[in-house]
Amino acid sequence: MNVLKYIPNTITCLNLISGCMAIVAALNGDLRGTILWIIAASVFDFTDGLAARLLKAYSPLGKELDSLSDIVSFGVAPGMALFMLLKAAAGVIGLSGIAVLLPYLAFVIPVFSALRLAKFNIDERQTVSFIGMPVPAHALLWGSLACTLQPYVAIHASTLLYGCILLAVATSYLLVSELSMFSMKVKSLSWKGNEQRYVLGGCGLVFVILFKIPGVAATILLYILLSLFNRKE
Repeated sequence: MNVLKYIPNTITCLNLISGCMAIVAALNGDLRGTILWIIAASVFDFTDGLAARLLKAYSPLGKELDSLSDIVSFGVAPGMALFMLLKAAAGVIGLSGIAVLLPYLAFVIPVFSALRLAKFNIDERQTVSFIGMPVPAHALLWGSLACTLQPYVAIHASTLLYGCILLAVATSYLLVSELSMFSMKVKSLSWKGNEQRYVLGGCGLVFVILFKIPGVAATILLYILLSLFNRKE
């Protein structure tokens, strides 16, 4: 029995476990824990594909398992983080009537993440780049934003509630849009052809060192801007 062929799927399962842990952290109000587990899931999501390529261990099972894991780690987890944030803000405001349902709009994130993953699986154009925002980037954005904004719920509850809902709808649209976004997968280490990747990686490292968790959100926003700038090509 070739044990090596099971390594990519094992890594994918670690992605799924990280996503489950991120949800548990969100339910406990630990949004810092949520973003840290989402980051862990992102690392596993990147390395399972790398392992599959290095070991030539591709399989239809692995492809399906990857998508199912991603919807938990990069759809449900950030959606739950935003829900808990909006629920706290709604509690401060003291919403009544149908308005008490506003926090549930956070689940636009898992819904559109599922649509994005389903679209990706049947879209043959997305072999070297992405059409629409990739779900790991979207999850990192919302995981870090939710954690960053949590301390401000008590003093900016109304602005935070409505602003985050509008932003969640906007970014969820990016998931299924036709915006071309570059992949971080590299075929060579040369500067030519990897300019955006090196700029994003370098700036992202600086952002995280300087700003910690908010730096993750800043990195994803830069990723969106770089993709928009490159759209003409």
